[in-house]
Parts: sequence; C-alpha cells; structure tokens
Amino acid sequence: MKSHSWMSSPARALTFGRWRLGAAAATASLALAGCVSFAPEVPDTLIRLTPEHTAPAGSVSRGKLSDAIVVLEPETERSLEALRVPVRIDPANLAYLKGAGWIEKPTRLFRALLAETIRADTDQMVLEGADYEVKGKTFIGGRLRDMGYDAQTSSVIVRYDAVRWQRGNEELERRRFEAVVPGIAPEAEAVGPALNRAANQVAGEVAAWVKEG
Repeated sequence: MKSHSWMSSPARALTFGRWRLGAAAATASLALAGCVSFAPEVPDTLIRLTPEHTAPAGSVSRGKLSDAIVVLEPETERSLEALRVPVRIDPANLAYLKGAGWIEKPTRLFRALLAETIRADTDQMVLEGADYEVKGKTFIGGRLRDMGYDAQTSSVIVRYDAVRWQRGNEELERRRFEAVVPGIAPEAEAVGPALNRAANQVAGEVAAWVKEG
C-alpha cells in the first residue's frame, strides 16, 4: 500500500524554492547592512569658532541702518561647504579629518566670528547676512579659500580674500589675510583649537583693516 504525502511533489518543489529565495534575500540584506550605512556617522568631535574679542555684556550700539557695517557670508569651494574638516594631502588631493566635523557650515561660523570681532574692535553697528545688503553702508565680503589642515606641512591654515566696498562708491578694495599654525598633529583634539586660533588671527587683522577705513 502506497503512503500518501501531505503535499504533492510540484507543491513541495515550489515551497522549497520560495524558502531558498527568501533565505538568499535575507543573506544579501545582512551582507549589505554590513558594508553600507544608511545613517550619517556622528563625529567624535564637533568644532566651532569662538571669538577671542567680544563686545562686553550690556554694550549697546546705536546708529542708522544706512551707516551699518554688513558682514556677508564668504564664498568658498565645495570642500568648505561640507560639515567636515578638509585635509590637503597634496596640491591635487583632499581628504577629511577623521573623527571631527564642523558644528555648522564653516563659512557661517567664520562670518559670525568676523562680525563679532569687528563689532568688539570698532564699537560700530555690525550686522550679518544678505538681508541688510540693500541698507548698509560698508560691506565686507570675499572668499574663504582655506580653513583646514595641511598634511604636507603639519599645519592649520586659514586664508581669506576680503573685499570691502561702500554704498554709492564703485571702488573696491581687496586684501588677502592668512594665518598658519605649524606643528599640529592630524588629530581632532589638536586641529580644533588651532583652527580657532588661526581664524581669530585673521578676524583680528580684518577688523584692524576695517577700522583703518
């Protein structure tokens, strides 16, 4: 007497095939998850720029908006539009500093630092942003060329091409400012403070230039 299976051969083959397909898909998903991250990594260190010269608490600036100094966000290349600290390997190659990132877009951090330093050193009304571009008197803009780490010289470099002009005056004045902090290890704990020091040096020199008129 023949025994009767609970499932016919074609049905068993179809079920077994589906099981193998599902197992293969699960294995592929696990392998993909091991080499691809769908969430951005949070850096161990977040770097910000803190002004060394600030207006004292309670200080008040008064004046007409038409007489204000307006600090604009500088232009820059793509490497400084990211929230990671660029490392220049050689003239043609860039990398990013491991375990570190900017707390905010570096051009905005530099603009805020520059505005606060000019405010503290000149006692004038200083405003930030393009919202005041049609109302201010003196404008400070330019291009942030470097604000990162140079691996060939083990140094931090901040380089800013500043442009100054006044409303109603077609003449522009351009000047390059640069600060280099040598002997810095390629580690977030060393690079962060050095970047802050170099950026403050540049901001101080720009403020002195603005103050000279």
